[in-house]
Amino acid sequence: MGAVLAVVSQKGGVGKTTTAVNLAAAFARRGMKTLLIDVDPQGSVRYGSGLARGHETAGFADYLNGDRSLREIILPTALPWLRVILAGSVADASDHVGYAGMVRETNVLQELLYMAEQRCQVVVVDTPPGLGSITKKVLGAAEHVIVPLQCEPLALQTTPQILRMIQDIVSVNERLTLDGILLTMYEPNNPASDRVVDYVRRHLPANIVFDVVIPRSVATADAFAAGQPVVVRSPADAAAQAYVNLATILADRLV
Repeated sequence: MGAVLAVVSQKGGVGKTTTAVNLAAAFARRGMKTLLIDVDPQGSVRYGSGLARGHETAGFADYLNGDRSLREIILPTALPWLRVILAGSVADASDHVGYAGMVRETNVLQELLYMAEQRCQVVVVDTPPGLGSITKKVLGAAEHVIVPLQCEPLALQTTPQILRMIQDIVSVNERLTLDGILLTMYEPNNPASDRVVDYVRRHLPANIVFDVVIPRSVATADAFAAGQPVVVRSPADAAAQAYVNLATILADRLV
């Protein structure tokens, strides 16, 4: 039986999807049977997960509304041990209210995560930014959660909210563990980045902040533009190596 790892953040643009994609790829490169599920209606996983050109675009939303079977939405990638379930047709829709309502009012998501953890060693879930019903549903079924935190002062304002939500859900889902806050988009020699790292290290318990820090990297942006995880496209890059190191830390906890 595997483990469900949720990647959550209070706001977008902090490296949430990049983290989910690269962790999933790093786990797969370790030979771990991995499934990456995108339940964020923005659907950004499809752009960076290494799917073949012209791949199927159906995904979780289409399974949720009964248009596709589970077998039809599980897609292969360039990595033998990595499969992906995209967000699906909701990513091309202008209105996501109906999608969020179906997730909230049914047990389809929880049942999917349960089936996935029976068949995979790791299930990585990319959630929507914020504290909405979809994220809460995922956390209610997950065992592990990490919180990417961009190294900029504004990001600090949102951290207490997400930590309080996780604490609230732990009271209902006792198996949920906060594995840590992941500092992302760090810019060496940037005073603002350094202040954020220093503040987090001084004001949060050391056991909930990963020692690994993800640097801002041109290679990461280039890899996403090319439709690949940076750990696959540019494995020598500093950000790629940081994600591989993080996957090594997490693998010991997940398996």
